[in-house]
Amino acid sequence: NYIEFRFSDINSVKPEMLAEAIKNASSILISAGAGLGVDSGLPDFRGAEGFWRAFPAYRELGINFTQMANPKRFREDPEGSWGFYGHRQNMYRETNPHQGYQILKSWTKNKDFFIYTSNVDGHFQKAGFDPNRIVECHGTLSHQQCVDCCGVGIFRASEFPIDVDVSTFRAERPLPSCPECGGLARPNLL
Repeated sequence: NYIEFRFSDINSVKPEMLAEAIKNASSILISAGAGLGVDSGLPDFRGAEGFWRAFPAYRELGINFTQMANPKRFREDPEGSWGFYGHRQNMYRETNPHQGYQILKSWTKNKDFFIYTSNVDGHFQKAGFDPNRIVECHGTLSHQQCVDCCGVGIFRASEFPIDVDVSTFRAERPLPSCPECGGLARPNLL
């Protein structure tokens, strides 16, 4: 049997009904988006205002999220691009997943489960979920790729923080590089 519950419906569902459905489920599919990260204190970039609240320096420059997230910016302004992504990467690494992740983990114990998320923060892995059961449909800041597409493929991001001047959101050199050709790397994101 298939039963769908959304967190947005949680107030209209009797807790006993939800608990019974989870208890009797043989498998669980968790789909998650920005709202899950917001509860950990991470910014939500929906709309230009959300982006500019998180990154006020870009408002002054007249740059919006779509322009900043475009991969061609790594060639045009590597320090600016890595300032944006490096700040996010550092913030996601420093932030701990909230208790809701452990609740979801308890629901999946001894069950077949799968996670499909648009989040790029790596918090499901940080919370202890099996990485082989997670699809990050927009990619992740935990992996990188070569800007020049040298053929190395996707590789793990360095564990070192990226130095970012938060007043300008520009990264300090050295910037992340490709382990194969030594060229500039970028996050493996859409």
